Amino acid sequence: MAFTFTGLKLQGSLGRFGKTSTSDIEGYIELPDGKVLSGSEWGNLLLWEGSLIKVELCRTGMKSCHQGPINQIMLDEGEVITAGSDGCVRIWDFETIDTADTIDDTGLLEIEPINELQVDKNVNLFSMIKMDEIGNNFWLAQDASGAIWKLDLSFSNITQDPECLFSFHSGAIEALAVSPLTYLMATTALDCFVRFYDFASKTPLIQMKFKQGGTSLTWVPRTVSYGGAQIVIGFQDGVVRILELYDPKGITLFAGRKKVLDAELHMKYVFKPHTAEVTALAYERDGEILATGSKDNTVFLFEVEKDYKPIGYFNTPGPVCQLMWSPASHPESTLMTLCENGYILESLIPTIKDVDDHDVVSYEIQDIVLRCFHFSSVKSKILGNYDAGFLYHCQFPPFFSDSDFQNQADEPFDFRFLEDTEDNPIQTFAFSSNQTMMFCGMRNGGIRVYILSESDPSLTSLKDYWHFNVHDNNYGCVKGISASFDDQYLVTAGADGNIFVFSVISQVVAEKEAKAKVPSPRFGIESEPIPEDIEDPKAYSIENARRKREYDKLMKEVEEIKAGKREHIKALRNQFWKLLAMNKELPVHMQFQRTDFNIDAIIHAEINKKTIFKIQQVEKELAWEKQKYELGLKKLQNRFHDPLESDTVVVYAIQSEHQIASYRLVKPSKYSKLKRPSQSERRPSKLERFEKEGPGRKESIKETGGSVSLQEESIIEKGKQFRPRTLSEIMVGNQIEKIKKVIQKAERAQNKILQRKKEWDELYKSKPDDDYEDPKDVQAIREAQMFMGDFNLKTAPDYKIPEHMRINAAKKEEELGYLDTMAHGKKKYMNKCILSLRDLKLAVIEEIQCLVQELKNLQMSIPTSKHISIPQIPQMYPEEVPERRFQYDEETLLRFKRKQQKRQDEKTDSKQTGSTSTGGGGLGFLKMPPGKEGDVTTRDSLSRSSKVSTFIMELPKSSEFEKAEPSDVEVEIMKRDEVKHLYMQQYLCNRIKELIVTFDAELHLLRHRKLKLDTKMKLSDLHHVTLFQEMLLLKNFEKQENILQERVNSLDKEEQDLQWKINETLKEMEEKKNEITKLQEQEKALYAGFQSALGENNKFANFLMKVLKKKIKRAKKKEVEGDADEDEESEESSEEESSLESDEDASGSEDDVFDDSICPTNCDANLFELALQLREKRLDIEEALVEEKKIVDNLKKEYDTCSKKVKVVATNLNAAEEALEAYQREKQQRLNELLVVIPLKLHQIEYVIFGEVPNDLSGTLVFSNHSLGRLQERIIKLQEENAKQQKLNRECRERRKVLIREKREMAKTIHKMEETVRELMISKFGRVIDLEALQTLSVNTTLEELKIKKLRKELSNAKELRMWEEKIAQVRWELMMKTKEHTKKLHQMNDLCIEKKKLDSRLNTLQNQQGNAFQGPRKADTLARQRVTELVESQSEKISALKEEIALLRKKGGLILPPITSTQENEMKSMDA
Repeated sequence: MAFTFTGLKLQGSLGRFGKTSTSDIEGYIELPDGKVLSGSEWGNLLLWEGSLIKVELCRTGMKSCHQGPINQIMLDEGEVITAGSDGCVRIWDFETIDTADTIDDTGLLEIEPINELQVDKNVNLFSMIKMDEIGNNFWLAQDASGAIWKLDLSFSNITQDPECLFSFHSGAIEALAVSPLTYLMATTALDCFVRFYDFASKTPLIQMKFKQGGTSLTWVPRTVSYGGAQIVIGFQDGVVRILELYDPKGITLFAGRKKVLDAELHMKYVFKPHTAEVTALAYERDGEILATGSKDNTVFLFEVEKDYKPIGYFNTPGPVCQLMWSPASHPESTLMTLCENGYILESLIPTIKDVDDHDVVSYEIQDIVLRCFHFSSVKSKILGNYDAGFLYHCQFPPFFSDSDFQNQADEPFDFRFLEDTEDNPIQTFAFSSNQTMMFCGMRNGGIRVYILSESDPSLTSLKDYWHFNVHDNNYGCVKGISASFDDQYLVTAGADGNIFVFSVISQVVAEKEAKAKVPSPRFGIESEPIPEDIEDPKAYSIENARRKREYDKLMKEVEEIKAGKREHIKALRNQFWKLLAMNKELPVHMQFQRTDFNIDAIIHAEINKKTIFKIQQVEKELAWEKQKYELGLKKLQNRFHDPLESDTVVVYAIQSEHQIASYRLVKPSKYSKLKRPSQSERRPSKLERFEKEGPGRKESIKETGGSVSLQEESIIEKGKQFRPRTLSEIMVGNQIEKIKKVIQKAERAQNKILQRKKEWDELYKSKPDDDYEDPKDVQAIREAQMFMGDFNLKTAPDYKIPEHMRINAAKKEEELGYLDTMAHGKKKYMNKCILSLRDLKLAVIEEIQCLVQELKNLQMSIPTSKHISIPQIPQMYPEEVPERRFQYDEETLLRFKRKQQKRQDEKTDSKQTGSTSTGGGGLGFLKMPPGKEGDVTTRDSLSRSSKVSTFIMELPKSSEFEKAEPSDVEVEIMKRDEVKHLYMQQYLCNRIKELIVTFDAELHLLRHRKLKLDTKMKLSDLHHVTLFQEMLLLKNFEKQENILQERVNSLDKEEQDLQWKINETLKEMEEKKNEITKLQEQEKALYAGFQSALGENNKFANFLMKVLKKKIKRAKKKEVEGDADEDEESEESSEEESSLESDEDASGSEDDVFDDSICPTNCDANLFELALQLREKRLDIEEALVEEKKIVDNLKKEYDTCSKKVKVVATNLNAAEEALEAYQREKQQRLNELLVVIPLKLHQIEYVIFGEVPNDLSGTLVFSNHSLGRLQERIIKLQEENAKQQKLNRECRERRKVLIREKREMAKTIHKMEETVRELMISKFGRVIDLEALQTLSVNTTLEELKIKKLRKELSNAKELRMWEEKIAQVRWELMMKTKEHTKKLHQMNDLCIEKKKLDSRLNTLQNQQGNAFQGPRKADTLARQRVTELVESQSEKISALKEEIALLRKKGGLILPPITSTQENEMKSMDA
């Protein structure tokens, strides 16, 4: 499955076609943006995006881009070039393809090529490459049909026609033959060409093309054509042609003869012996018989001496692949036939009988004597009929004359092994003329040469060989191999289409300049008639033609018998009709009924059944023809009828000769449907951009982080609200709130002062300069300058086209589409009116028919003498109902058939007589049958005509009885009725005339309207022509204009980006300056706060201020890198450097060196610590100031760089705009050169000289009335505006004088108020003070922060003290418990000691008592005493340790150690256990 379509698609190796049918792709190209453009099998272009088809491109009208597959796609100089199998090269617009997108659900987009080149007929372009010629646009194209073309794709006035450089066979070469006399070679292939070459000089001589491809050929031996000038070729359709090659230079030249070539061909014989392709040709050793073999399993023999008269043919058991006649060494001349299925036949030459050709029924040779060998080997039996790698020696069985071949399997009796041919068998072989070498052509395209020995006929020495790999290994199988007549050259032809020529002998021996000699022409060859060629592949073969002739002869005899039978039946039919006529003459009661003549109803039923069956058979036989003609009709309708929206309808007047015709409307053009995207939109002016974008274009988004941080802070504050506050937090919060209120009060005062300063600044800024101009006036002047336009003529050389008036091809197409839509709408409305008029005529005719019928009924009761002539009923002409041309019935079809038959007979007569005649009109079948042309009566008219008016009396019917004489009353009644009928007769006639006159009046009015519309439509057509010419011209300018416009747009965008960057840089610089100002203010506030913290009359003020202002260089914060040792070394070095630098600064700044690390005696330690802390803050502020200043410097550099770039870009932009303006001016000049037709009336010409219109109107201008009226109105408006502006100027001058006077008075008032304020300050404060500084005076922020910090520290320390006190109480309680426990243990120990003493005393008593018994102390008693002593000592040590522990616990912070256990106690415990 991996190599199936589904598998490849799942692997991603195939694109997803989607709605588009799956197609093999020959040519493709990758576009610069990554999209891929490919071809398809049906000739459309496919635009791929990713692995999906974005859009399928076709030509207008849903026509394919090429008629067949697109083999190559190239991108050259911004244009897409496609080469297809239809022989066309088309140039497409790259931008149109690159920006293409679907506009509906079909996925198709219609585009048109820029240029196209049809190379030639029957050309299949496969590959193209551009030639490297400077200044030319030449390409080399490979034709898959067998040629190399040189193409000029410049598409100019001097473009050269396509030139075929040389041609060759396309595809495999089927056969090869070499001349027996000279170095000539002939080849043929399935490309229908036969080519002749001079292979010694490597020159192609001549070629000839036929309708079918060649499959075999052989050179006619010298025994038949002594000059070696004839060659026999077999073709695919079974035709055999004999051509004669000659040198035309040997023919007498005539005046007007074409250029003499090196060789020419003359067709000598043409015959068709076979119905399938001819595969083998062979001449008998004496040249008397030609044998041809074919895939139709036949071998045909011809007698050469009698102009290739057919001898006959015999059948073979399989398709023939090779024919070979026995050589002269054989006693008899026999023909060996080799078949593809392994049969080998040997036949004797049949006896040639001299029989008249007309007496021959069939050319099949019945008594042919042959013998058959069906090859079969052991290897072929094992490998399934495959055998290769051996040469076999076989023996034929005896001859037999039975043509039914037996199913035999014969085996060879000897073989020779050929090395390396098991998988690479020999395809063809040939011998040298002296039989010393055998040349073999292999399947893999190689050549082998074996050396033969005359003394080795059994080929036992066939082992050594030369091998050459020549043709393609995969598809270059050797199809033909042959040596030249002198064994000097070896020629091979392969299935890869290549021909190779080898020199067999040494180059030294070979001739240096060998050249073939073309045979001389025979005498009278130029005047010999050329036989009629057989071009129809369905033509009869010789045998089929003979059988057809016999069949026609037999059919002719049968037809004669049929004609006799028909005559007899006709006589019987006439006799039957006579009997029927006699039967009708008899009385009714004696007549035979028609059913009485029906002798047998079964016969009639059977006849009807056969008739129905025959009809069905005929319908089945004609089904294909019916479908074919239906498809043909549908194609004609799609091509000619369906594009029509409405056909021409001509409505005729009834009484006059006036007529009105509708417009023949086709469906709207592509310009009214498709709106092509404009590729060079007008660039907006700077003013428009400013108004559209505003001053805040591309605002920075740096401030967006503030909202996020505020949200996070609000969430944290909400979390804190739900937590209970402690007393310390409440105290700190109260202190903070108190400080905040003070600070806020000062900030409000400061903000108020800043707001007032800002207002003053804005007020001073708003103060106009002496040269101040109103912005509204400046804006109005700017707009007027930009939009007023250039009032020069368009033909002026300095005319500047305003941006809003610039036009391109897309806008012109929209204008053209709007014009088409408008014209189409007006024509459609007029057609609707004309059709309504036709419907009115139908209604009038219908009513007139009813009135005429009523009139006829009336006149039946009126005397003839008083009859009024009945008006003629109007008729509908065929032009009024053109849709009826497509309605037909059986009579119409029969009439058309008769006309077609008549036309065919006339053509046949003209061919026979040699005269040319034209047939009748071909639209007869569209006419309605007679009696139906004027029949427009509908059901309503029939129903209306069937009704009789209420005031018309019924007419008396004729009676068979005679009437009596009328009485007087009846006569009076009849007179009264007659008067009434006469009145009604006159009324009906007047009504008919009224209807006719009314219709004609309607037609006259509509005709008048249409004449006016015709005038407008003619003007629109002229305007359409002008717009179309302008569009074509604009399309030529569009490419270069787009390039210039893109450059202007890119430069303008670059300028905008740089300007935005400059604005952003200025904005950042302003922000950094504000930050620097804030830092400087913070530094000032820091000094002010410290000064206020020092207070007045502080004797350490100078020292503390020096500490605060001391310059210390601190180490920069660096990221930790490397090992710890390196960090320590770097820190030590930085500390040493900073200390040295600080020492240097201190020594350099002051003479006396003071120590700022120790607080002086009697100096407030808090102030000293505050000075150190504020110094750190000061250093942080100074570092921040340095960083900000560095950033400002960098921003200034960036600003300067961008300013320089802006100047350069502005210069380039101005140059690009000037180039674009010049190109626009050139385009306008070319547009001015177009001729525009404008019809004018005399009253529209106001340019007169001495009251007369001049002959030369070249210096005139053409204005529309609207434009001229606007100009005149503009003059009046400008005059009014001028007067209005003068009045406004006077008013402004008066206003200015008033303002100057008010300004002086206000200055005096301000001066007085300033003096009053100064006096009040001196009286209150004793001096002039700064009120702003007084208002902004607030608490020392730094000091208050330190106090709050101190308060928080005290609260945290108190909390920690409480925690430690709780811990001490807990430890004391634990100590008391331990003491109680130890006391209890001491009491127990005391009891034990008392008991011990008692025991000791008792023991001593006992010892004293027993000691008397024993003189010396025992060993056991000594050991026991020792143990008791140790126990006492250990207990005393424990007591001392406990006492020390008790004493230690009584002290604060004592450390409790674990009790010490002695080794003796451990031993005692173990003994107790």
